[in-house]
Amino acid sequence: MNRITIKLFATLRERAGVAAIEREYPSGTSLSEIWGRLLAEYPGLGGHRDGIAYAVNHEYVTADYCPRDHDEVAFIPPVSGGLDDPPWIGSIAIGREAIDPVALEREVADPSAGAIVSFAGTTRATNSGRRVTRLEYEAYEPMALLEMRKLAHEAGRRWPIIRIAIRHRVGVVAIGEISVAIAVAAAHRGEAFEACRFAIDRLKEIVPIWKKEHFEGGEVWIGCQTSHPPELHRH
Repeated sequence: MNRITIKLFATLRERAGVAAIEREYPSGTSLSEIWGRLLAEYPGLGGHRDGIAYAVNHEYVTADYCPRDHDEVAFIPPVSGGLDDPPWIGSIAIGREAIDPVALEREVADPSAGAIVSFAGTTRATNSGRRVTRLEYEAYEPMALLEMRKLAHEAGRRWPIIRIAIRHRVGVVAIGEISVAIAVAAAHRGEAFEACRFAIDRLKEIVPIWKKEHFEGGEVWIGCQTSHPPELHRH
């Protein structure tokens, strides 16, 4: 028997009512089989029968992967380390402190750079006709940092950038505050623009960070929506 730790995030954590589970399974049990058993044990997870990603020890794997004894398994709902960093990789961080985009631009500045392009995502006061009161972010931090570093590597392979730095907040982010920021320096503006856009788009696609929107009258996980009723909580 293999004893594994199962991690659940965002909507999955709320529906199961637990963030971490210890279970034993026979050797050769695949992740898809483990997920099926969790669905039977926690029926509330049924709203995410499709679209789940799998990770073992902070790396994405396929559904037929069979975890081993003492592995950490993460079931990851859809989302809105280990590498030798090349010289274009700046600091990459996740934290609760406020993000200073000017400091991020200073970090990537270089005498050979003819352009610095930065992106800052801020919390807006309205969304889909709702009055938003705040956002709250949750991350699978070890894996999120690894995936952020991977996308920074990819940006440097696609475009001749000089440096890239990324910040993302977790916890509560008030209206008007910055939740994510990326700064890219390159010799020319075209490469800087393209690399920065790629980085934020890719971050929202693959990095396991989830956003809960708190609005007047309720709350909802953005990007995790399904037809399952528990997705939307009203006060």
